Amino acid sequence: MDSTVKVITSPVCNVTCFEQEKVARIKSELAKEEHLLPQLAELYKVLGNVTRLKILLALAQGELCVCDVAHVLGLTVAATSHQLKLLRDQGWLAMRNDGKMVYYRLRAEGLLTALKGEMRLLEERLG
Repeated sequence: MDSTVKVITSPVCNVTCFEQEKVARIKSELAKEEHLLPQLAELYKVLGNVTRLKILLALAQGELCVCDVAHVLGLTVAATSHQLKLLRDQGWLAMRNDGKMVYYRLRAEGLLTALKGEMRLLEERLG
């Protein structure tokens, strides 16, 4: 028996590219933005969590202390603080201390507008 392993390599696509100029233009445009894609993926990863979305929507109603956010979510203060930190690290929340109390408020009105718009689209699709 022959125990050698053959590695077969193939081009990305072996069909002739019909739109060479278009493909080249698109590749060029994507290359300009490629450095942003990991950050964009991280942004969507952070937004891809129901708890964090609830926090953003709750803080759209106004500033809340960590304890109040925890009560809204039905979570422990520690779990809530962790989620708040992730959102704050994205620059979407502002934080202030008042003695031992920590308060958060929304800083990203554009993000909130986008989220609400997406929610309206979902309602239309489901309704």
